Amino acid sequence: MPVVGEPLTTGAIEKTYASFHSIEKAAIAISEAKNPLILVGKGVIPFTHPLALWAVGLQQRDYISCGFDQADLIIAVGYDLIEYSPKKWNPKADIPIVHISVTPAEIDSSYSPMAEVVGDISDSLQEILYRADRAGKPEPYALELRAEIRADYAQYEHDDGFPIKPQKLIYDLRQVMAPDDIVISDVGAHKMWMARHYHCHRPNTCIISNGFAAMGIAIPGAIAAKLVHPNQKVVAVTGDGGFMMNCQELETALRIGTAFVTIIFNDGGYGLIEWKQENQFGHSSFIKFSNPDFVKFAESMGLKGYRIESCADLIPTLKEALAQDVPAVIDCPIDYRENLRFTQRAGDLTCTI
Repeated sequence: MPVVGEPLTTGAIEKTYASFHSIEKAAIAISEAKNPLILVGKGVIPFTHPLALWAVGLQQRDYISCGFDQADLIIAVGYDLIEYSPKKWNPKADIPIVHISVTPAEIDSSYSPMAEVVGDISDSLQEILYRADRAGKPEPYALELRAEIRADYAQYEHDDGFPIKPQKLIYDLRQVMAPDDIVISDVGAHKMWMARHYHCHRPNTCIISNGFAAMGIAIPGAIAAKLVHPNQKVVAVTGDGGFMMNCQELETALRIGTAFVTIIFNDGGYGLIEWKQENQFGHSSFIKFSNPDFVKFAESMGLKGYRIESCADLIPTLKEALAQDVPAVIDCPIDYRENLRFTQRAGDLTCTI
């Protein structure tokens, strides 16, 4: 809207550069490592890159855990402890760490770097590259995991089970969304699957609420994304619990002309809480609830409403919903039996070298 005044300006911040001593120390460690593994922000490397092992998603054992198990050096670039606790990947505090960032390391019992390269990250990486020598080194063990990770992901391409498995829903969503399209994830069991299975071509095209992890973020987040990027497709991915916390804001979305799609992972309960209760106690309680008819709910607000009745419906419905000029809601029954199945498979995972 029209405003009075001018944008505030800030002074240019000069770059800081790492010391040559720290760069040399890091380069030597990288040169001598047999199985180094790089822990870096998701937007740094496309998931299609042959060196990418995709995201560290579900915070328990997974294929990538084998990479950490066998690593003799972790190169942490721009790493923040709050995003993924080092206790998850370095529980014994026995893996040497090279910390490369614009700020000093936040020391933790599982995160005590043997070298800290503090300064402009691009410059630091370039200077380390000049000095590190990997010539003649065999490929790190972690690269053997890539084929297994890709096979696990691709197996859901032709899955026709119903209710739909979360892996299948996310696989099909990725096929429909263009590289620059935006997904906003709410908080719940679906968020854990999104972190593991929704891979990005571009930075900031999959926004997930971590930290305080507030439920109800998907719809207002999608409104904001569509306001900022009106020419890009936007999808709000949410559970039925998160949807019911902020579904009234779809009236706002319609009124201000932000047409995006909301996909509801519908299991009639708080799926993530059930998952955690089952893991810890062997049973769950007070996590189930009833829902309104989401299709009629959407239509009552002047939106488009869809219900998925089979796997074959998913991609055509997504494409139709994304083509609408008003917000659309897709009610998708989800098979969250996959949660405990994954926990079992992850617990049984063994690594070889």
